[in-house]
Amino acid sequence: MSPPAIATHDLTKHFGSVVALEGMDLEVHPGETFGFLGPNGAGKSTTVRLLLSLIRPTRGTAEIMGIPVGDVESAHRHVGYVAGDVALWPQLTCAETLDLLGNLSGGIDTAFRSELYERLELDPSHRVRSYSKGNRQKIALVAALMSRPDVLLLDEPTAGLDPLMEAEFQAIAREAAARGQTVFLSSHILDEVENLCDRVGILRSGKLVEVATLEDLRRLHTTVVEVVLDGPVPEFADVPGVSDVDLIPGGARLSVTGSPGPLLTLLATLPVARLRTEEPSLEEIFLTYY
Repeated sequence: MSPPAIATHDLTKHFGSVVALEGMDLEVHPGETFGFLGPNGAGKSTTVRLLLSLIRPTRGTAEIMGIPVGDVESAHRHVGYVAGDVALWPQLTCAETLDLLGNLSGGIDTAFRSELYERLELDPSHRVRSYSKGNRQKIALVAALMSRPDVLLLDEPTAGLDPLMEAEFQAIAREAAARGQTVFLSSHILDEVENLCDRVGILRSGKLVEVATLEDLRRLHTTVVEVVLDGPVPEFADVPGVSDVDLIPGGARLSVTGSPGPLLTLLATLPVARLRTEEPSLEEIFLTYY
């Protein structure tokens, strides 16, 4: 049985009296696209830096493809990394930068790199200092992707990209996952996470408070049901699971938490003319944790 792509056990990081990350136990599977959510200061970037062994944990362990992250040379051969705030050598050209990074990573797929240049509309001939923030972000994306690593650690990877390039990045990320690469996506853009991710983890004040599929998260949270009747509107407030009732012309708009079974049992006895449900967005779910 193959090891998890990413595994942490009681991973903890304190900066003096400040708790940046506390007791995180997490497994991310090979080929999975995993969304890592939390506001600024929740511990997302600290987690990524721990996985890269850029900082040492206060306690606990982490592995990449079964390799302890402290074995940097071995672990990093499986990893591509994109930071939200890209720092590059300003005097080098884009091509020179990527050649240097490719040599450090142990080799690149040059044909794939050329494909990425085209898809991301990146001219590699200019010096890095002449590029905009968005184009520097594209260089970082190409650097992470061009060696086709087993694990992509992406910390706010679309910072500075325009909407067309964000869409192209999402297509590239889906293709990477389809090839069996693992995508660990830390992002503030909830639509991006919702579009890409199989599961999400929600981090609050350094603690992992939820790990679930989007489908499971939606089942755990409120669904809105709008019903219009050919007849009198009954009292819905006493139905188990119904937490809020707003009357609308000919019917009601109901908030339902948990199983909709009791509500459906009641609706089966009523002259329903129209029924519509709305699943909560990832943003709505995310906000319930804060």
